[in-house]
Amino acid sequence: MSDPVLELTDITKVYKQGKPGEVAVLQGAALSVAPGEVVALVAPSGAGKSTLLHIAGLLDTPDGGGVRIGGADMTRLSDRRRTAVRRSDVGFIYQFHHLLPEFTALENITLPQRANGTSTAEAEARAMKLLEQVGIGARADHRPAALSGGEQQRVAFCRALANAPRLLLADEPTGNLDPETSDRVFAALMDLVRGTGLSAVIATHNMELAARMDRIVRLDKGKVVPA
Repeated sequence: MSDPVLELTDITKVYKQGKPGEVAVLQGAALSVAPGEVVALVAPSGAGKSTLLHIAGLLDTPDGGGVRIGGADMTRLSDRRRTAVRRSDVGFIYQFHHLLPEFTALENITLPQRANGTSTAEAEARAMKLLEQVGIGARADHRPAALSGGEQQRVAFCRALANAPRLLLADEPTGNLDPETSDRVFAALMDLVRGTGLSAVIATHNMELAARMDRIVRLDKGKVVPA
């Protein structure tokens, strides 16, 4: 049996907030994601979804517990090794696209590949393929300001998958779009995810979108529980 692509064990995270004291955001949270599985993470704002995703993607460190990606323990890695794992094994999508405004759609997807050692020709070919998969290949030479909100977010999806990660983490990836655009853009994301067979954890408030994933979990009092 294959190792889970992501395994979080007994994760705790406490934030200090001055005189009122400490706020325990995560209290023994655990989550296992199988190869090719797409998991919806639902919870109210402030419940800790972003914190959990940041810990899963090695952008933040827990106060306790363990993180494994592809069966390998991430807990004691150096900052350099954590960066290398993030670059090659993890893709991130946020509510806002965070594209570099001075670069075209194609260049925004090419840059992370070049940083990972991919040749320019290979990076551009993969970027173009991804853009075509989400239906905006004709917009490859447009800068973000010339793209619609839905197109910008599709470029962000492609950028997250540029280095062919094994794990995708998305934090409200369509939360900044109107309902009709959100539905179309989410469908494009799911086509990308299913087409590549990667595992994903997607945080969303939208239960209709969550129902299109393989499994729904929620955060309750700092723990991950079935929805």
